Amino acid sequence: MPIPTVPRLARFIRSIFVPATAIFCFSCLLTFIFILYQPTPGPGSIQRLGWQSWDIVIDTPGSDHVDVEEKPAGQDTSGAISSPEQPVGSQDPSHEVDWWNVSETTAPQFDPVSLPLDVWDPLMPHDTGLSEIAVTQCWVSPGSLPWVPLDVCAPWSTKELDTTRGKWVLVNQNLKRQGYGALNIYYRRTRRLDIPLISDIRILSDGQTPYGPGESSDVWHLVSRSISPHGEKKYIWYKAEKMLRQMSDADKQNMITEIDVMFGDDKPWYGFEKVEPPAAPQQNFAAGVWVTIRRGVKPPPRAPPLHFSRDGKFKVLQVADLHFSVTAGVCRDTLLSPCEGSDNITNSLISHVLDVENPDMVVFTGDQLNGQGTSWDAKSVLAKFAQTVTDRGIPWAAVFGNHDDEDGESREAQIKWMQGLPYSLVESGPKDIHGVGNYLLKVYSADPSKTQLLTLYFLDSGSYSRGWYDPFGLVHGTEYDWIHQDQIDWFLEESSRISSIERPFTPDGAKDMGGLWSRQSSDQYLPSTRRLAKPNALMFFHIPLEEAYSKADTDPSTGKPLDVGQSGVEPHGNAKKQDGFFHKGILQALETDHRAGGNTKEVKVIANGHCHITENCRRIKGVWMCFGGGGSYSGYGKIGFDRRFRLYDISDYGETIRTYKRTEHDEIVDDMILVGNGAPQPYQG
Repeated sequence: MPIPTVPRLARFIRSIFVPATAIFCFSCLLTFIFILYQPTPGPGSIQRLGWQSWDIVIDTPGSDHVDVEEKPAGQDTSGAISSPEQPVGSQDPSHEVDWWNVSETTAPQFDPVSLPLDVWDPLMPHDTGLSEIAVTQCWVSPGSLPWVPLDVCAPWSTKELDTTRGKWVLVNQNLKRQGYGALNIYYRRTRRLDIPLISDIRILSDGQTPYGPGESSDVWHLVSRSISPHGEKKYIWYKAEKMLRQMSDADKQNMITEIDVMFGDDKPWYGFEKVEPPAAPQQNFAAGVWVTIRRGVKPPPRAPPLHFSRDGKFKVLQVADLHFSVTAGVCRDTLLSPCEGSDNITNSLISHVLDVENPDMVVFTGDQLNGQGTSWDAKSVLAKFAQTVTDRGIPWAAVFGNHDDEDGESREAQIKWMQGLPYSLVESGPKDIHGVGNYLLKVYSADPSKTQLLTLYFLDSGSYSRGWYDPFGLVHGTEYDWIHQDQIDWFLEESSRISSIERPFTPDGAKDMGGLWSRQSSDQYLPSTRRLAKPNALMFFHIPLEEAYSKADTDPSTGKPLDVGQSGVEPHGNAKKQDGFFHKGILQALETDHRAGGNTKEVKVIANGHCHITENCRRIKGVWMCFGGGGSYSGYGKIGFDRRFRLYDISDYGETIRTYKRTEHDEIVDDMILVGNGAPQPYQG
């Protein structure tokens, strides 16, 4: 007799119903706790809406539009740039411009109330005070486990405390980064008017107090856990005395609005100050650990628009291959003695060159960071690499080298840090092509016409196309990267957008009719030579092209190769592979598309770094390929080969490009004219 199947199926379903229901309910509970209950950034994070918009709606220094009513911080009414601490810069009236009104100071407008209270970002211009500080120790660094949604290392709190005093905010810098485990600072931030806010922070040894006999101790609070990652135990004391409604304007400016941690004994990030003494002094190979604070709001001064002087001059200083580290650095391949703290000695040398040459702009051509395990905290290194330039109020730009992101900090993050430094012109560039930091800057005339007279291209030549990671997570590259096809397309597109001008340029003399005829002197170009063409262009990237080592053009007047400077003393530094940037990009971008314009290239000079003891300029098919030469005692060199820096002195409103090198002994080497009056005859090919 057959057994009925329906009752058996019913019994089976009933037997699994209870466990299946339990599993389903438990899964829903986990989904709610770990996913749905957690706050998520949502689509606004991708679109960069809300509080994040302040860093993209502000007019960037590289923008074509210039607000004629705006005066960048650190700019005096004479038109000379000065640093906030020490006014430095040219007071020569020839450096003034007619189209940029510097008579008023207008800070970029945004609403600080829109900034979030529970996000740590030392670049964010918060004017909101802190109410409480804590230090926690954990077996793993907070945020290092992305699959754990909760900050298991955060101090204890309640919803009531979060509402009144603010949520705990992690200062995302592990004080034990040079050791094991995690030691982190947390703080609360609040806009409430009835909560005492922190106005002072002290770091003291165990048993010490910040107040003397007879002074009130009620306003001083001790953080129970030590702030020291190693060595003598030290503790944070913070003073929270006045509420926001009780503060004067001076009190608000003195109120602590941000906390950060830096490594190494150099100066802290712009706008921050060190809290003495260090949380841990430098010991053996371990860098010093410092707590830094910012009082009030200190936005970095913005760079002015790049422009020629009234007499048609513009000077660029190229600084190549600094190779700075978190510590003070180690001297390499030099007879200089004593030589301790190579980063600091290099900065002193750069300071001297800046004072002697007084450039209008500085370009760092890659390997600002040494990598190789010594620049593991990129922000601490970036705080010092351009310091000599920013202290003098000089606009600057930078590109990346192969070592800059070796120790983990992404190029995107480093761009953000560099944009937060004074007088920075650095841009991240388009996100849909290879590299970070593909951008261009335009240099204008000083007269009311505001004519573009020079183009400066900056490209990311990448780091490594092949390599391997060691057990410590350090990159060891085996083959260099190259400029890719999408970057070539970007360059050609940007080049096509450059408008032609009447060359050679004559400034608008409407303000000075009396000097109109004096400009038509015998040493200037005759009207018959005028033409419509794009302005001359210089290009900067780190790793040289393969063509930089090709056979040089021949000077027709002398029969000698156009190759000036030292080369051939080290292996070639180009990538093994390429996408043909020189032939498909550089040689295709012409000054003009008119047949009568000939075959003159828009880019006249390509400036590279990377090879420290190669410093020649070689013309290839009409384009000069120039190496900067090593200028840093922290990078490799050669005994007997002086550190040096290349300069580009551009005159005649962009028509003449002269270059030379200044060595550490103040010698001028290989002074030559690349383009313009006195230059070798143009390439005929």
